[in-house]
Amino acid sequence: MKVPLLDLSEQNATLRPEIEAALGRVLDSNGFILGAEVAALEKELAEYCGTEHAIGCASGSDAILLALMALNVGPGDEVITTPYSFFATVSSITRLGATPVFVDIEPTTYNIDATQLEAKITPRTKALEPVHLYGQCADMETINAVAYKYGIPVVEDAAQAIGAEEGGLRAGAMSAIGCFSFYPSKNLGGMGDGGFLTTNDDALAAKLRALRVHGAEEKYYHKYIGLNSRLDGFQGALLRIKLPHLDTWTEKRRTNAANYNRLFTDLGLTEQIGLPVERENTRHIYNQYVIRVHQKRDELRSFLADKEIGTDIYYPVPLHLQECFAYLGYAKGDLPESEKAASETLALPVYPELRAEQQRFVVESVSEFFS
Repeated sequence: MKVPLLDLSEQNATLRPEIEAALGRVLDSNGFILGAEVAALEKELAEYCGTEHAIGCASGSDAILLALMALNVGPGDEVITTPYSFFATVSSITRLGATPVFVDIEPTTYNIDATQLEAKITPRTKALEPVHLYGQCADMETINAVAYKYGIPVVEDAAQAIGAEEGGLRAGAMSAIGCFSFYPSKNLGGMGDGGFLTTNDDALAAKLRALRVHGAEEKYYHKYIGLNSRLDGFQGALLRIKLPHLDTWTEKRRTNAANYNRLFTDLGLTEQIGLPVERENTRHIYNQYVIRVHQKRDELRSFLADKEIGTDIYYPVPLHLQECFAYLGYAKGDLPESEKAASETLALPVYPELRAEQQRFVVESVSEFFS
């Protein structure tokens, strides 16, 4: 049977009548840029994330860039972050002329190792930027303690983590600013690019709203040098249809992850592969279900592809080893846990509509490869 890495067709088909009606309302209103639907979505997202404000923007990448701009990050500044993430985590720092300072990851969660943060802080440190990778919050209790000690703001890269929790607080509610993506593969995905930011700070919220419209608090009156980064009305309307279903979809992802764990364990595969680890007192939303393949990861991926099982590698080259960041001076071996994860991790299908027989086929195929 075919098992794609992600299949949105069933989800979209189920919601199609509601989506078409919502898009029709936008068409009739001519509210194509921001507008009433986006304003309503922002209120609903703020309530969902447990924050005072949510601010829509054009992409998750722009969300990070806008957050750092709002905190006045610029040339000569340093931002401490992880090398094991999507490119935008770090490109947003360098676009502003600041320098990324990398901290290696935990080998179990793949999130930034918060115990190494303090050693990297200098007088030039302007922000801490943890990433909630694959849908699990980084150790925000430790990160925030360090941030408070040194008076440094935290920006959560929560692009993969809407609805994830630590200690009862949701991603985006544990920092100065949270950054999210509506890329179609996310748990709450749009039909195109989109993103949003969260904050509990009224002044930061006002600044972010201005920065996304060329830095203007009033049309044609520019307080800041901002961006053109607005969420479209069609996306706002679509996402308002999807948001009430988000927790149901997330629980299905969590159920699928638990089923994988059980099936891999029952077939005795835990010596060949490492299963995802959930930290205590957290809610992992499984934007990705990622295993660690101790040997022959790439061969396993090819074997599964021949069986029409979709997989992906997040991420094959850690950011400190990317060609465009060579000027930073990092070398292979500097961040060993990130480099090891890049060579061993493999994402398997975990989307909500994944059927039990498809999961069994995936696990049995992995078992067949190792036998």
